Amino acid sequence: MPASRLKLTLLRMDRIEGPWCLKINRAGHYLPVRALFATVSRLGDGIFWYGLMVLLPVLYGFEGLMVSLKMGLVGFVGLYFYKYVKSRTSRPRPFKACDEIADWVPPLDAFSFPSGHTLHAVAFTVLVVSFQPAFGWVLIPFTTLVAMSRVVLGLHYPSDVLMGASAGVLFSSLCLWMW
Repeated sequence: MPASRLKLTLLRMDRIEGPWCLKINRAGHYLPVRALFATVSRLGDGIFWYGLMVLLPVLYGFEGLMVSLKMGLVGFVGLYFYKYVKSRTSRPRPFKACDEIADWVPPLDAFSFPSGHTLHAVAFTVLVVSFQPAFGWVLIPFTTLVAMSRVVLGLHYPSDVLMGASAGVLFSSLCLWMW
């Protein structure tokens, strides 16, 4: 799909998703909700994942190191993918498109589509859980909260999160298939 056509599609989607974003964003008016999602979002910036990348080799030796290296590779690919797509689509964040939507935390960059936080959280979760399923009881809820935080905090539309999650599954699955 050409970039201009994608931009038009996203503008149409903004009209549909905007009211949903506003309703979900209102949850942030409750301080405990806002604090939870702001904390999860901050951890999802990388702190949580970098710590996990260090922990895996400590716990599992060479096999853990290989998973951490795969996480690094997929993280690198994901970073360039979402930066490229964001630069081509230039979709404004929900709080920029609607004055009633609060940006409860400052964004890391200017544009919305897709969600890099969600992309990385999903990709890393797929890689780690495929290696050690016991991590699923922590990573799956954490990844779900990261994805939810993006909309609650006024930073992304649901379709941004869905595209980020889809890309995360794709990149991690390709990595597992290749290695």
